[in-house]
Amino acid sequence: MNRTIQFYHQHSEQLDNQYQQVSFEQVHESWRSFWPDGSNGSCKVLDVGAGNGADATWFANQGCDVYAVEPADSFRAIGESRTQSLPITWLSDTLPELKVVNQLSLRFDCILLSAVWMHIAMSDRERAFRKLANLLAPNGRLVITLRHGGFDDARQAHPVSVEEIEQFAKDHALQIRLQTPVQADALGRDDVKWQTVVLTLPDDGSGDLLTVRHVIVNDSKSATYKLALLRTLLRIADAHPGAVIDRSDKRIAIPLGLVALYWMRQYKRLLDKDVGDGQGIQQNSDANKGLGFVKDEGWHKLKHLTPDDLSIGAFFTGEDAQALQKAMRHTIDTLKAGPVKFTYRGDITRPLFEMERTKVHAKSSFIIDSEFLQSFGVFTLEESLWDCLRLYASWIEPLVVNQWIAEMKRYELNQRRAISLQTYHDCLAWIDASHDTRDVRKRIELLRENQHQIVSVWSNTKLNDKYHVDHCLPFAYWPNNDRWNLFPTTEKENLTKLNRVPSKQRLQKAKPLILDFWQLAWDEDLAQSRFFCEAALSLPNLTSTERDFESVFEAMKLQVAGVQSRLLVGEW
Repeated sequence: MNRTIQFYHQHSEQLDNQYQQVSFEQVHESWRSFWPDGSNGSCKVLDVGAGNGADATWFANQGCDVYAVEPADSFRAIGESRTQSLPITWLSDTLPELKVVNQLSLRFDCILLSAVWMHIAMSDRERAFRKLANLLAPNGRLVITLRHGGFDDARQAHPVSVEEIEQFAKDHALQIRLQTPVQADALGRDDVKWQTVVLTLPDDGSGDLLTVRHVIVNDSKSATYKLALLRTLLRIADAHPGAVIDRSDKRIAIPLGLVALYWMRQYKRLLDKDVGDGQGIQQNSDANKGLGFVKDEGWHKLKHLTPDDLSIGAFFTGEDAQALQKAMRHTIDTLKAGPVKFTYRGDITRPLFEMERTKVHAKSSFIIDSEFLQSFGVFTLEESLWDCLRLYASWIEPLVVNQWIAEMKRYELNQRRAISLQTYHDCLAWIDASHDTRDVRKRIELLRENQHQIVSVWSNTKLNDKYHVDHCLPFAYWPNNDRWNLFPTTEKENLTKLNRVPSKQRLQKAKPLILDFWQLAWDEDLAQSRFFCEAALSLPNLTSTERDFESVFEAMKLQVAGVQSRLLVGEW
């Protein structure tokens, strides 16, 4: 904890009393015409450096959905305690990283930095500004108040200027809409003056969408490799915010092993399906040309496995372990020589993707977790492209699938076989729907056989033989069968909930029952290991070593909010 945050933590009560002497209107009158309007119920506000929650409270009372970031623990506790009944999500996070906020996959209509910018070191400001600009929704506004005047206590202050903000705005395509003159301090301090700058994102930032569309529709393709890589990255960006291992220099790094695993997973249904002569569906224009990653000592030794067996948290040993590692290395060879090399922006000297391999020593057994997937190396792409894939996955993926089917339908061997359209779609399904709750249901049955009483997490109703297993995040919108996402419930509750997400209030009320179920169902070492492996990669704000069920619950709440916002899912 740095010196300034430590000061706010230690003096939170004193500062809280001080800040309560002035109202939101008094402090922020200068940018009134840009105050967010929450009357339509869709306005999202990010309050960075929220302190005691005074500004966040005002926004929430206007009908906004507010995310309050405060790194000082005791200050945040005051705010949380005071705003429990309001639609405010409190987060512990810091600039310039804003790691937790970035994992939410949200865009904000208004971002406020009130009395924060002077605490950010000059060397960190460009990065901090970029992070904030990337979090803006189309036509969203970034509001920064500039304090002129230092401190006579332990807090650190660095020089501020409108000129610095203007330069950052030019560099990141933001437009300055308001620049106030230097004004007196609302608390009456003679040695402190303030200015406010309001910036907006004037367009929808769709340049990366055009790039993605070009790869899908217009890029030359002799095989389905480019589409396969793009869909792999869509799946990871949408489903695994915890997969990001580095976010620097405007690039995102994810485990190379995860890219290889998901590449294999989606090809498995296509190649394992016998559509004639014991062969799968043709994947390149030359029927006599094999696929680089399909080799006897790797891929072919895994034919007895299903795509769903290649899952996060799965345990491999013996021959299966050896074959999977070889198949992943062959896949990485194919990625490097094919779609990574030949997918670029403009010309081959500007690749969209890069990868750095690590020499891997084969293991006799392993769990597919973050450590195993990172051991193969890293895969990197531009931060803006990653954000585009993450935000628009539900719109882009159908286009990728349809284009993939169109490519396969024009291959000569596939045409001769007269493969049905439904077969193509079935083979491109990401998860086998018939297996969606199988493992959790087996576990519940075993618990019931051992005389454990299983209750609905939504109502504490004792369950009979007609119980249902409910996806907390609806499978129809966000296909995920991780163990943290599946709960026992009554038939009526599940059918009433349908494809909606639980409200914040419902989730919080169900928290004790959810934690009880997790602790009962996943108490064995291997089962618990898989639970936390899945959670660490699928949920925001968790580490790969997380072993606390309550932390998973808090991360799940954030993911529910993110999915609801991105996909406009109804609330139950």
